[in-house]
Amino acid sequence: MPVTLVSILEGRSAAEKRALMAAVQTAIADTLKLPPQDRNLRLCVHGRDEWLLPEDKTERYVLVEIMLFAGRTPETKGALFTAIVEALEGLGIQRNDVFLILNEQPRENVGIRGGIRADLVDLGYQVKV
Repeated sequence: MPVTLVSILEGRSAAEKRALMAAVQTAIADTLKLPPQDRNLRLCVHGRDEWLLPEDKTERYVLVEIMLFAGRTPETKGALFTAIVEALEGLGIQRNDVFLILNEQPRENVGIRGGIRADLVDLGYQVKV
């Protein structure tokens, strides 16, 4: 159920954008043990005049924000961070150019499958990993 927003600066090709999205999604699905169809990832491309990056970052900077159900262990979160950074590193993005934020939500705060509270739905996978 993670909802992911990946933000980058303009200037990447369509192929680079697709590879970036696939790398982040694969890292999330593999680490959190999600079924392949459980994805919701957006890519937001900003103009250079629309984003003030931290001074020590390059134009390849990637901000990954993931909203997910609460319940993962600190070890799983660390493994997720590592998996995403390594996947992006494989695309030529330096580790220092990746910033990750997890926003955990109680399941009762999310409406899915037609507006049903997520705590009342059998997700088909474990959240507490």
